[in-house]
Amino acid sequence: MSELYIRVAEDENEEPMEIPSEDDGTVLLSSVAAQFPGACGLRYRNPESQCMRGVRLVEGVLHAPESDWGNLVYVVNYPKDNKRKMDEIDAASAVKIKRGFQKTSDLIVLGLPWKTTEQDLKDYFTTFGEVIMVQVKRDAKTGNSKGFGFVRFTEYETQTKVIGQRHMIDGRWCDCKLPNSKACPDEPMRSRKIFVGRCTEDMTTDDLRQYFMQYGEVTDVFIPKPFRAFAFVTFADDQVAQALCGEDLIIKGISVHISNAEPKHNNIHQLFPIFPGGSASLAAMFDRSQYQFPSSHV
Repeated sequence: MSELYIRVAEDENEEPMEIPSEDDGTVLLSSVAAQFPGACGLRYRNPESQCMRGVRLVEGVLHAPESDWGNLVYVVNYPKDNKRKMDEIDAASAVKIKRGFQKTSDLIVLGLPWKTTEQDLKDYFTTFGEVIMVQVKRDAKTGNSKGFGFVRFTEYETQTKVIGQRHMIDGRWCDCKLPNSKACPDEPMRSRKIFVGRCTEDMTTDDLRQYFMQYGEVTDVFIPKPFRAFAFVTFADDQVAQALCGEDLIIKGISVHISNAEPKHNNIHQLFPIFPGGSASLAAMFDRSQYQFPSSHV
């Protein structure tokens, strides 16, 4: 019997592929499996009964029904366990593909040396992956660096890797963070207030407000009186506050240290329930001083 091809598809509704037969008219299961990995047999729909029928398989050889393959389309059989495994692989691939399409975000790079240029920044971060954008924030009047910048990567995986570690750039440790990302629902509420240590008496609330506005919207600045060499700055976005914690910044030529300001109590108003008519005024008095001072500054 001359060589012929039979039409085989993974599903009845899919476009079939032609599989070569052997000289005796049989088809090797290995020939089918070469095109459909994991195949363990073939079946076809009987034109008369419209029921599915299996193709006889003997020692890895498929035999034509009634000695003639005809013009039918044969459907691949898979073991149930193997099919389940393939479905799991497909699902995992779908998750991977979905993850691959996650968009990257601009990362804020904190603690940059004053001498660092955009080319320096690009040269450094290119070692992690393809960089879309780099920017060093500079003073509009002087052109001097403000000590921070932004970077954006092509791949989401690269962004995740960069966020997960500190970076030595031009001899100084720097951090990369997401300044404007929102917290997950199950994350604890984070403070929008920062503790600014090592302040000097010539620093005013306006000085601090103008300086920190470059990072995000500032809603409040508080300097205790009498002066105690520290201040509190509150942002509208808690992510900006958290991104600055642990940093040493230069304000009016002085290096100040930024720490997290942790509230002593969740609600100061709960402290004064026994003073009729006086709780509001007492709460107001303590409202701006309800934050602990970092131990290193007390």
